[in-house]
Amino acid sequence: ILSRHVFLLIDLFPLSLDSLLSTLKRKGRKEFSWASYMTNSPTVIVMIGLPARGKTYMSKKLTRYLNWIGVPTKVFNLGVYRREAVQSYKSYDFFRHDNKEAMQIRKQFALVALEDVKAYLDEEGGQIAVFDATNTTRERRDLILNFAKDNSYKVFFVESICDDPDVIATNILDVKVSSPDYPERDRESVMEDFLKRIECYKVTYQPLDPDEHDNNLSFIQVINVGRRFLVNRVQDYIQSKIVYYLMNIHVHSHSIYLCRHGESHYNVEGRIGGDSELSERGKQFSAALKGFVEEHRLSDLKVWTSQLRRTIQTAEELGVPYEQWKILNEIDAGVCEEMSYEMIKETYPEEFAMRDQDKYHYRYPGGESYQDLVQRLEPVIMELERQGNVLVICHQAVMRCLLAYFLDKSADDLPYLKCPLHTVLKLTPVAYGCKVDMFDLKVEAVNTHRDRPLVNAVPPAFLRRNSFTPLSSQDQIKRPRLYSMGNPPQARMSQAPTLPSMQFSEVSEGAELLQSKDNLVSITVYIRGLKML
Repeated sequence: ILSRHVFLLIDLFPLSLDSLLSTLKRKGRKEFSWASYMTNSPTVIVMIGLPARGKTYMSKKLTRYLNWIGVPTKVFNLGVYRREAVQSYKSYDFFRHDNKEAMQIRKQFALVALEDVKAYLDEEGGQIAVFDATNTTRERRDLILNFAKDNSYKVFFVESICDDPDVIATNILDVKVSSPDYPERDRESVMEDFLKRIECYKVTYQPLDPDEHDNNLSFIQVINVGRRFLVNRVQDYIQSKIVYYLMNIHVHSHSIYLCRHGESHYNVEGRIGGDSELSERGKQFSAALKGFVEEHRLSDLKVWTSQLRRTIQTAEELGVPYEQWKILNEIDAGVCEEMSYEMIKETYPEEFAMRDQDKYHYRYPGGESYQDLVQRLEPVIMELERQGNVLVICHQAVMRCLLAYFLDKSADDLPYLKCPLHTVLKLTPVAYGCKVDMFDLKVEAVNTHRDRPLVNAVPPAFLRRNSFTPLSSQDQIKRPRLYSMGNPPQARMSQAPTLPSMQFSEVSEGAELLQSKDNLVSITVYIRGLKML
């Protein structure tokens, strides 16, 4: 597609061939980058920084977040490629800049990783690839930029700068001691070798220069694990989401406690939704929860609830201040609110069947889907990343969404995570994941979990997307966002098209002119194999 403005002119004003070619010629004087105006082009996030600066930590958390909000993302960690190519790591000498043989090996597996990035973005439906490596030299970054330009990808750099020796030492001891590079080594020898490895990188390290050399690049510099940030030339919505997330994650020791409200009267009756009060056993759980908080001496604990009575009544028993969040309310079941599953199956048999087909995307008529709920809960995730110890008293669907983020669960698995009543989950962030401790408070309750239904041999033809357009094909849901029906992946070019290299005689050869009775023309232009309408 050449320019939206050209097509507006074609649509609104009859043009002769000469005037159209003149317009194209004027537009052709400026070189366009394919990725610069294809809003939904894939993005390569390139990590930068010396070892032990938290690059892999940020890569994994960012990937988990982007996948959770529905953006297909994958990490490509160069350390993994290195360990596959070099079976045994001996010492920091491998990372010396004057070790030519090792430098050649390192460049080779970087190229292999980039080919895997290309396969993921072009063939596997990926939208974002995170290239997790040091990338400390301009030569390496130029290699990645040229690769991205040749494949029409956007690039966003994330540089972690840290000169706090305590943070660096903690990172080495928490993560690197258990690295596959150091099997059966003592902590002192690991620290010594890794510090020498860092010195090898410092010799050639060229940080991003926001004032001159790199002022045209898109990037964020994270300074001393989030104390300061520098953001430069954010290109699009996805990059702004990346910046938003990285500015909210804090590296600090804390725990998050998740539980559902006490058993409600509607739970006992098998009804979903509504705003019923606690049953007698639900009240017993509230008292048991108070004992749990006191036993674990959670004196600095913040307590959050929804605005529904069953969570508020559960929190009231604790005798501590609590905050009510409307966005923590249970999933809206629309016309199915306050009905049992048997009633839904009898009253709305098609809706009941459609929900079993794809529970994550299914939206109740007049209500919400799990996908909607994830979007609603994003501010809660941001606050949980920033806060200290928090107890969230919520609902089954809400708890599933929060758990899926912290435990890195897929959209297919999310709606079937088990979140039993009268159980507290303690989530403690660790190096590259989250430790889970489960506490059963020994108060009986009904089981509200529904197992995943057996998969039908023949997939259904239609799924509900929203309450306004009831049915749409599954192809619309699953198709990668980058491509339209007329522009499949196979048709993509290996290099970005640019107008200056186009000879207008070549355009004429590929143009089919249709003369109307008013001597007006419509043109179909073919440029380098792309059909432009």
